[in-house]
Amino acid sequence: MLTPRLSVIIPASNEAAYIGACLTALFASGPINAECIVVANGCRDATAAVARGFTAQAEAAGWALTVLDLPQGGKPNALNAGDRIAKAAMRAYLDADVVVSPDLMAQLLAALDGDTPLYATGTAHIPRAKSAVTRAYARFWQRLPFAQSPAPGHGLFATNAAGRARWAEFPGIISDDTFVRLQFESDERVQFPATYEWPMIEGFAALTKVRRRQDAGVAEINRLYPGLLAREAKAPLTKARLLDLALRDPIGFTTYAAVSVAVRLKRGKGWSRGR
Repeated sequence: MLTPRLSVIIPASNEAAYIGACLTALFASGPINAECIVVANGCRDATAAVARGFTAQAEAAGWALTVLDLPQGGKPNALNAGDRIAKAAMRAYLDADVVVSPDLMAQLLAALDGDTPLYATGTAHIPRAKSAVTRAYARFWQRLPFAQSPAPGHGLFATNAAGRARWAEFPGIISDDTFVRLQFESDERVQFPATYEWPMIEGFAALTKVRRRQDAGVAEINRLYPGLLAREAKAPLTKARLLDLALRDPIGFTTYAAVSVAVRLKRGKGWSRGR
């Protein structure tokens, strides 16, 4: 195989139930001269074995597949381990529960083929959740300023060589995706129409855990990297806008507000991964 033009790095911790669908969709992108690096980290399940089972499928699709099985957990460590062995200058970072559409990786690869620093992603679609609570929360969340901001990149983001040079190793922080996105001004972030499925966690308790983690991550970035959040470029959530959203979807608003209240009531008691 030629030296790949794109390295797709997938950190995966206890993702045996999800990694198969992720890899199946990724390799359906076709022979785009790319490699996939799955970094199983601190797994107590068969994530690494399931991923290795896709070796033949990857080869048939024209992809190279490498699976690392690290004893220690931690997403930043997994991302750095994948980066260290990646062969391509262009990098994509993909969550193990994300399912990309067939055209997305080719669109990202074409966009990143330049010398101007660029951050690129697709258009996220939240699949229908099993839980009514999650469906209501997701429906409201998708109308909030962050979800409507330029290329939010939750679950998938990619950079070219000039963009990747904006930071060294991934820091040991909670919100690595936010950290990377804010290395780029809003006009350096591009969102393409090709979609990817990004599932939202199921149930009120899990939503609260994840939301607490997200809030802690943003607060950590604000503390460690003052001024970085100014690059968000998201519209302010005014009282008038919030009222309009609430009137359009009172059930979604109530659910979102209830999760927000639960996060505040339990603040200081720690957070954990929702799944």
